[in-house]
Amino acid sequence: MKPSIPQGTRDFSPAEVRKRQYIFNTLKTIFETYGFQPLETPSMENLSTLMGKYGDEGDRLIFKILNNGLDNPDKEEKIRAGFEKVLEGKNHTDITERALRYDLTIPFARYVVMHQNELAFPFRRYQMQPVWRADRPQRGRYREFWQCDCDVVGSNSLINEAELLCIYQSAFHQLKIPGIAIRINSRKLLAGLAEVAGMPDRMMEITIALDKLDKIGWEGVTKELVQRGISEQGIRAIEEIISISGTNEEKLTALEQRMAGSEIALQGVAELRESLAYYATLAAAAWQGNIAVDISLARGLNYYTGVIVEVTTDAVKMGSVGGGGRYDDLTGLFGLKGLSGVGISFGIDRIYDVMEELNLFPPQLETGSKVMLLNFGGENEQYGLTVLHNLREQGIAAEMYPDAVKFDRQMKYANKRNIPFVLLPGDEEREKQRVSLKNFTTGEQKMLSVQEVISLLKA
Repeated sequence: MKPSIPQGTRDFSPAEVRKRQYIFNTLKTIFETYGFQPLETPSMENLSTLMGKYGDEGDRLIFKILNNGLDNPDKEEKIRAGFEKVLEGKNHTDITERALRYDLTIPFARYVVMHQNELAFPFRRYQMQPVWRADRPQRGRYREFWQCDCDVVGSNSLINEAELLCIYQSAFHQLKIPGIAIRINSRKLLAGLAEVAGMPDRMMEITIALDKLDKIGWEGVTKELVQRGISEQGIRAIEEIISISGTNEEKLTALEQRMAGSEIALQGVAELRESLAYYATLAAAAWQGNIAVDISLARGLNYYTGVIVEVTTDAVKMGSVGGGGRYDDLTGLFGLKGLSGVGISFGIDRIYDVMEELNLFPPQLETGSKVMLLNFGGENEQYGLTVLHNLREQGIAAEMYPDAVKFDRQMKYANKRNIPFVLLPGDEEREKQRVSLKNFTTGEQKMLSVQEVISLLKA
């Protein structure tokens, strides 16, 4: 059988893993600087934990796990019977009770509720783990991919929104990704948009349609709004509002005027204005122009209730590389009412693809070892192992070719691995208690003491 992997998944080579770790380590350093704490949760959750939290479309993308009844013949027979009913198009609850996590936010809310008596609130956490979605694989979209979240739960302050915006800007600045644009909106404005359209009870239908604006354009959104039962007059009102342009303050002022009859819309405008004011105080001056109020931004997940945000880059044709928002009562889904939170997520796989296409990874990530010792066998092998030990004791990443094979074969191996330095512990070097160091970049070779080699490699 020809080996393969499931569609929508990927293997990562050593070089690719190092590049991904570079992204993770950059983000981890930023999160820690902002006072966030690390957290991990299981790959699988109870199905009841996940279902009903992401909307109808999200629920369909949850990977469900088939129950295992092999330890109980009666249970196994029941599961098989249930599975056959599902194949016939009938619902049956006995065949699955667990699922792979769809995102990191719902498991985080579940964790907070389970450990509420142990946590100090506000609780600031970051989490980097894979998630799974039964989506159609395409460029930048996978069935298994990593998310990287940071959230604050237990605080209503809009300072949190501003800090998360700063984290986005700091991260993409340090990763050197060009063309970053951050769009910001409020689900309260979207609720007000539904009121202005004369259909306050159809906010979710309007949101789901608007969420596709970048993909299908306004004409496509219009068709979907019609299909969802939005009136022609309501569609015109929506178009008029999402077409508002200008600076952020000009947009907010215009929204106040045109949506003056909607109390919830005015709350959304006030929260956006306050979040941007906090951000102006916290952020570097060079970052100020990258954030734009966008009334068409929807973020389709059901649990968002306040400020929402999405990050894109125009340097590569790609979907969003980050997004998030405020959720006022996410923990209420698990019985803990009145605990507001806000969080953002980084799309690690898309960020990786962007950086790879733009060649943004530092070249030194391509190898783990800084130096390789050639193996000349016999006493020279023993001498080489002693030198190898001394290098590692000084914290220098080093390896020795394990077999005493031809010189050319060992040099080709080092070159293919992109190891920058090679040490030659031959007869003369051993007798003089020295080693010859070859620099693969310059081609220069010279004989040095082991201590001189250590000093040079550390420098």
